[in-house]
Amino acid sequence: MASVAVGLWVGVGGRYEPAEISGVAHFIEHMLFKGTVRRTAREISEAVEGVGGYLNAFTTEEHTCFHARAHASRFNELLDVLADMFLNSRFSPADISKERDVIKEEIAMYRDQPHQLVHDLLHETLWPDHPLGRPLTGTEKTLDNIRRSDVLDFFHINYAAPNTLLVAAGPLRHGEVLRRFKKFAGKFGAGKPLAFVPAGSEQIAPFVRLHTKHIEQTQLALGVRACSRHDERRFALRVLNAIVGESMSSRLFQILREDKGLAYSVYSSWAFMEDTGALTISAGLDHGDLEKSLRIVVRELRSLAETPVSNGELRRARDFIIGQMELSLEGTENQMNWLGESLLAYGKIMTPAEAKDRVAAVTAAAVRGAAREFFVPSRLNLALVSPLEKSGRLGELLSW
Repeated sequence: MASVAVGLWVGVGGRYEPAEISGVAHFIEHMLFKGTVRRTAREISEAVEGVGGYLNAFTTEEHTCFHARAHASRFNELLDVLADMFLNSRFSPADISKERDVIKEEIAMYRDQPHQLVHDLLHETLWPDHPLGRPLTGTEKTLDNIRRSDVLDFFHINYAAPNTLLVAAGPLRHGEVLRRFKKFAGKFGAGKPLAFVPAGSEQIAPFVRLHTKHIEQTQLALGVRACSRHDERRFALRVLNAIVGESMSSRLFQILREDKGLAYSVYSSWAFMEDTGALTISAGLDHGDLEKSLRIVVRELRSLAETPVSNGELRRARDFIIGQMELSLEGTENQMNWLGESLLAYGKIMTPAEAKDRVAAVTAAAVRGAAREFFVPSRLNLALVSPLEKSGRLGELLSW
């Protein structure tokens, strides 16, 4: 390949944060771009973009990644910039004060996007009073609580050698990457062991969360808590998700959009974490079509729990997942993400071939078993951003 993708990964994210400084991991993600003892913020971006590269970062519930991609001949520059950001960031008081306001604007932007807001509400509903239910950005209140000492303490404890991973993908040799990284490796701190609050799974009845907002379209997010990334059922859930709404040929897309014309955007997605997971169905609907659409969604969930999928539908879902995996791994950035996520999640790399074999082995019985376990009324959680002022009998529509 022509390019190389490099990532510095940290096994810490939003669920590791104390409640009073929620959002600090995302805050640190921003701060590492604000300048080091060697480079200004502008010089950081110019050092990568000036050679035709790309530099970015992201924070999730369980990890953070700072990554760059450019022509393979620029590997040294990419590694030097990422290591400089990680080891020499200034965290100046002025930058911290300024970035606090920048993140507040980011929060305001997300609140103005109903399709984003509805998922924040769903997370709060899936994991109430738990770190997984908090927005990764934090809130205005927690941002105001974050002081420079909080940022530095959280950084030095968590962004340390035992919890940090360097990943590179492209036309590289492992020994050469090790040699080039050696001069930086000894500068990473020792840190401390990490811990998080386990996620509970208690729920005895469906729940509806309504946010009243006068918008042109109702945004719906229906979610169920599912298994963790260590559970063997995750492969059946991947296939189940593909059948439900991951593609244009999925059930909900075909029924809600193609057959009924009730939605432009309708899809489902999955997430697996250390001790829990979720499957989420999302749609944007006309206000008057909400109940009709919800009945269709619930009907399909019930059908999947009661009736085995056909051999043809099962084959297409498995082939879709495998095909998407193969297409994504044609890029060095996705290869880098595969390696980083695998190593942080499992301590080893699950090869693409192994993952494809596991998906291909999923049976119709396994898909139905996953649906019967997770698609039950008592596990359903519905979040809505809508002009509706009362949820009315929507909760009743979640039962069968």
